[in-house]
Amino acid sequence: MTSPYDIEEIFPDDGVRLPRRQTGNSPQGLTVTLMADYTLGSRAWLPSAAIVALLAEAGVSHAGARATTSRLARRGVLEGSRQGRNSSYRLTAAAVHNLAAGGRSIAAAAVDATTWDGWWTLVAFSLPQEDATRRRELRGLLRWLGHAPLYDGLWVSPHDLTGKLRAQLAELAPGTTTVFRARHVDLGAAVGRHPLDAWDTGAIARHYDDFIRRWSPLLPDVRAARITGAEAVRTRTEVMDTYRRLPILDPRLPLDLLPPGWPREPARDLFAAVYDGLAGPAQDHVRAVAGRFTTDPPTDVRAHTVADLLAGVAGAAEPVTGPGR
Repeated sequence: MTSPYDIEEIFPDDGVRLPRRQTGNSPQGLTVTLMADYTLGSRAWLPSAAIVALLAEAGVSHAGARATTSRLARRGVLEGSRQGRNSSYRLTAAAVHNLAAGGRSIAAAAVDATTWDGWWTLVAFSLPQEDATRRRELRGLLRWLGHAPLYDGLWVSPHDLTGKLRAQLAELAPGTTTVFRARHVDLGAAVGRHPLDAWDTGAIARHYDDFIRRWSPLLPDVRAARITGAEAVRTRTEVMDTYRRLPILDPRLPLDLLPPGWPREPARDLFAAVYDGLAGPAQDHVRAVAGRFTTDPPTDVRAHTVADLLAGVAGAAEPVTGPGR
């Protein structure tokens, strides 16, 4: 299954460290975010007509929305069910697992961490040039899990190697990878390269600043409950789809190494204020749209908060009733 948080969406080329500027979010990204924001905890079925209607409010054509859900089903992100002429979709169990893990990572991005111990994790690998697919997959995995390339075959992270990464490295690149834990020896700027140089911190800070400038003006309207209906869903989807890229660019880099006033926490607080502040009106609207295509109120459609993501949104429970009630 392709991860719903496909690293290629964020890093289109091996050498790119920062996301390319886009005029908007992709229909597939919008669909996954929409499904995750309101059905992750329950794996609720949404009528395909409701998904089309909600995506239409975000500017996706009916044909584009139907093509998008079909593609996501082929990728193993969604699964479908048909009753008569009516079809419904929900997140697959594998997608829920990926999205819940991604949600925890997003929510934890600015949570205060313990003081950095000064140790770096170094992942060195050697794969033949002709094995381009596996090289690309390995680089994508390392980026997604917070590593960055200091040199072509040497990737670094200020965090210890997780059990998840150990298992994935063993599966993806057996016999080709060596992992070290080490301290940096400063040889001076004229001779050595600091591990932090694997990240373009100036560009990361600009992305944070862009996010803050974009979303700060909405806070008064969010707090005054002036954003409702389709606008609440559209805004909440967009703020999530935009913010979720930042923790990959800045995977909790130690504040000891960063310039004073690093904007990670202000950006995270702003994201939480918008995302959580719109949860109620957005949930009401998604339920109203879904209700137009079902016989019973879709009470299993539920919006979660940033705190819910941090705690872990469980999606294992099956809905009590099937699709097309």
